[in-house]
Amino acid sequence: MSEFQELVDQHYQALYRFAYSLAKNPDRAADLVQQTYCIWAQKGHQLKDRSKAKTWLFTTLYREHLGHARRSTRFPETDIEEVDYQLHSHEPDTTRGIDGKRAVELLQQLDETFRAPLSLFFLQQHSYKEIAEILDVPIGTVMSRISRGKEQLRNKMHVDAENKIINLEGKARQNG
Repeated sequence: MSEFQELVDQHYQALYRFAYSLAKNPDRAADLVQQTYCIWAQKGHQLKDRSKAKTWLFTTLYREHLGHARRSTRFPETDIEEVDYQLHSHEPDTTRGIDGKRAVELLQQLDETFRAPLSLFFLQQHSYKEIAEILDVPIGTVMSRISRGKEQLRNKMHVDAENKIINLEGKARQNG
């Protein structure tokens, strides 16, 4: 098996999850991952320490996302038709799975400044040091953003839970 194929096999899923957490769109996430591997094919030979390939891939993907975000701000795209082609995963219907899925949905609502480090830390299990390298910010900034992001996510989850309780009570009164 080639080195490139091994790299794809090792990191594709984690890169895709990170890309999806940034782009909030499955097609855009797949494009980001593909672009990242294209850049690796062109420039990966320049990386002297192969143990840093994972960090290099995540950093490259993040920078590609930022570049696309800048371009789309300057030149917004307009869809002629909005069609939802998203395939939903079929997870076992457990409370934990539902809560985890809802937490990820709420994470998507956070500002990217907090969403990116939280996604890298909790969903991709990167260390603070790796996140600092990927996002090209000091480690103290990573720690601060994760702390603030967790607080924002916790607040969103609390409000979400309160809204569900209110909705359930309202339905119970209507039925009872």
